[in-house]
Amino acid sequence: MITLQDFRTAPFEKKCDVVMADTNFIVARKFGDAKVYLYHTGEFYIEVYYSPKYKKVLMINAFDDTKGLEPYAEAVSLAELGL
Repeated sequence: MITLQDFRTAPFEKKCDVVMADTNFIVARKFGDAKVYLYHTGEFYIEVYYSPKYKKVLMINAFDDTKGLEPYAEAVSLAELGL
């Protein structure tokens, strides 16, 4: 498995390969006109910024701290847990 540091310095094509083969999709959110897809490798998180208008990936970001998950918190609902 690739480390966070190795992922950050990898070429764009390698990052795409890792996302496709070695991650689990978690959730998507809107960011302006783009969609951001969140994936988890087991060790760190990967965000893929995609433009539906241009039909291409704009950016890939990786992080391992929980602060990076804050933009996704509003998409999470605990209502089904009956708490």
